[in-house]
Amino acid sequence: MIESFKASQKASRTTLSIEKRNEVLKKLIENLQSNKEEILAANAKDLAKMDKESPLYDRLLLDSGRIDAICGDIENVISLPDPTNQTIEQRTLENGLDLSRIKVPLGVVGVIYEARPNVTIDVFTLCFKSGNACVLKGGSDAEFSNLALVETIKQSLKDTELSENYVFLMPKEREHVETLLKADKYIDLIIPRGSQGLIKFVKENSLVPIIETGAGIVHTYIDEECAIDKAAEIIFNAKTQRPSVCNALDCLVIHEKQLENLPKLTEKLTEKEVEIFADETSHEAIAQTYPQNLLNKATEEDYGREFLSLKMSIKTVKKLDEAIEHINQYSSRHSEAILSTNLQNQEEFINRIDAGAIYTNTSTRFTDGAVFGLGAEIGISTQKLHARGPFALDALTTYKWVLRGDGEVR
Repeated sequence: MIESFKASQKASRTTLSIEKRNEVLKKLIENLQSNKEEILAANAKDLAKMDKESPLYDRLLLDSGRIDAICGDIENVISLPDPTNQTIEQRTLENGLDLSRIKVPLGVVGVIYEARPNVTIDVFTLCFKSGNACVLKGGSDAEFSNLALVETIKQSLKDTELSENYVFLMPKEREHVETLLKADKYIDLIIPRGSQGLIKFVKENSLVPIIETGAGIVHTYIDEECAIDKAAEIIFNAKTQRPSVCNALDCLVIHEKQLENLPKLTEKLTEKEVEIFADETSHEAIAQTYPQNLLNKATEEDYGREFLSLKMSIKTVKKLDEAIEHINQYSSRHSEAILSTNLQNQEEFINRIDAGAIYTNTSTRFTDGAVFGLGAEIGISTQKLHARGPFALDALTTYKWVLRGDGEVR
């Protein structure tokens, strides 16, 4: 394992032109298309091991359309400028030294992720474009899918006469994670992408700097002043368009003066059989209109819960301050939204909510590197240092100071 990390580090220290990096990514698109049948067959093996009712099933699923979408994301990344070798600032100091600050790759990026085979391609694409090597630790749920995808990546590197060590897929067994977390001599950054349990474990055990991504406990607040028809569509989209992803709605927070509109706001959710966990007042507001088999009384555990499925909670508040307090208490600092026609309340929400992405009058489903015009993404950073929100190409760089002199001494 350590020898493989060393090989990745050596590869990361080889300087490639942006033209060469883009050539590899173009070849990767070709090979993903030509290997599509083999990739889907491998994915089918993984799907056969998983319960279709599991919220992870949709995350694990690959089909022809999703592979085409992955290729589209690679094309987006190819179209972006080189994020490295850019001079951020340059000046001559009083002592005569010429000082510049230049963007450079991070080095070797380790990513630990669960049942998301598309992450395999996203991570390699972004890391390679930004001059980094990557070490991948996928979960056993996506074992065969990840093997097929990494083989396609290595084929693309070989086809363009480059080392295969720009990517290393670790064995599926969990015990190898600790080896990665302790490899601070060879790994420059680790990004855990997955459940809260995974992220907690990595935070508590890693000697390598980490960026938290993945866990999304997402709220949408229905303000006292709100366009209800638009709000109903936004809620339906945020909850049901793809419920297994991290930017899907988990908790609807509603002003008590809007409770009379709650039946209308939740009516369309019955089409997808969304199960609701409602507090006392919101439960009473929809007890006569929402299907009884889908309506439960909320407990404290239902707030701060990432459902990843067709389930959501509802919390009633008396004022905006209470909504902000509730969201900041239970949020994972991923994506939060206010639906309001009151501009002052919108600004108050934007200024006081602590999250990487904040929305007014729209769905939280837009938190995505590709949607933001960043190409693909490795994940959504929920912390404040080094990057926040979609963790994409630019975040995979750091900088170095370069000083050029002519005999100066201090």
